[in-house]
Amino acid sequence: MARDIQLKERWENLVEKLSVKFSDGDPLELDAIIYLVGVQELGQYHRKYKKDDKLDLMHIAICRLLEPYGFYEFSFFDEDGWPHYTINEELPPLKAGEQTVLMKEAIVNYFLEKEFIK
Repeated sequence: MARDIQLKERWENLVEKLSVKFSDGDPLELDAIIYLVGVQELGQYHRKYKKDDKLDLMHIAICRLLEPYGFYEFSFFDEDGWPHYTINEELPPLKAGEQTVLMKEAIVNYFLEKEFIK
C-alpha cells in the first residue's frame, strides 16, 4: 500500500513539473508524457514531427520505458539517429488499469533515473 501511495505522489509531482514546463500548467495526460519521453530518447528536439513520427516516438518511449522490465532491449540506432529495440518477452495480458499503473511506474522510474524528480 505504501508503494502505491509513493507512486501516486511521485506521479502527481511529475505531471505537475512537466505540465508547467510543456503545457502552461494544463495537466499533461499519460500519452503526452510518453510522447515527451520519445522525443527525449530521440534527442531531436527542434524539429516538426508528422503524425507517423509521433506514433514512432511513442513506440520508442514505450520500448525504452519497458526495457528495465526485460520486455525490450536496445538494438541499434539507424542512419537517421532513431533507436530500435528488439522484443525480449511479450507483455502479459493486462487490463487497462493495470497497463496504466505499469506505464506510470515505468515513467516515474525513468524520470527518477534522469533525476528530474526525487
